[in-house]
Amino acid sequence: MKNGTLYIGMTNNMERRMYEHKNGLIEGFSKRYRLSKLVYFEFYQFVNDAIKREKQLKNWKRDWKISLIEKENKSWNDLAFDWFD
Repeated sequence: MKNGTLYIGMTNNMERRMYEHKNGLIEGFSKRYRLSKLVYFEFYQFVNDAIKREKQLKNWKRDWKISLIEKENKSWNDLAFDWFD
């Protein structure tokens, strides 16, 4: 949802991390704000590239992040909606 909280993170296991987010298993920002919807992601072969991109995105203005999401996912659908039972 465009007016909600945006979370940017990095993981080496997207499915596990989304399970943790959706079930509130890890204390912190995403649990506190009940963030469980995956609306955009990028894959990187090398962890250093992923870290660099994460830092870049975290420094972006909110409007830029929204534009990036909507370029790929205009309706803000949960891209992990059917990953789990």
